Amino acid sequence: MLSAPSGAGKTTLSRALLAAEPALVLSISVTTRSPRPGEQDGVHYHFITQERFDEMAANGELLEHAGVFGKSYGSPRAPVTAALAAGRNVLFDIDWQGYRQIRAALPCQVTGVFITPPSLAALRERLIARGDTPPQVEARMAQATAEMSHAAEYDHIVENADFNTALARLREILSQ
Repeated sequence: MLSAPSGAGKTTLSRALLAAEPALVLSISVTTRSPRPGEQDGVHYHFITQERFDEMAANGELLEHAGVFGKSYGSPRAPVTAALAAGRNVLFDIDWQGYRQIRAALPCQVTGVFITPPSLAALRERLIARGDTPPQVEARMAQATAEMSHAAEYDHIVENADFNTALARLREILSQ
């Protein structure tokens, strides 16, 4: 499970890890937010309505779910349980709230990695570079410190100052 404040690079690192480790399966989350430029439904997320999300949560179809920045996110249960039953490792690109829920549900099957940015200034630069609006940047920066306070709950902390070094560390953790 990879978690990080928005903009720390967890999604980019998770995609690179998946490319380097073909036996790894990605848990594709559902979300009620709109796609960002370049995002595709069913590849990056399953983009759904709040009504459908609430239905999935009520029916126990989500392994975990949380509200983040006014939008809902969750991990569909069926694909994860099918992959685990087939003996595959599942990669989650998830926030700390989801990590806590899944760790409680699957305590012996979870390894948590928290990705940190090299600094808050670098985090701000990354958010701006990816196209977040000024209000989004400010909201995410305000939340970043609170999110990073949960890093100690994870099995590993990986600083993403250098992408290749961070990716190598993730591959090392996966092979343990």
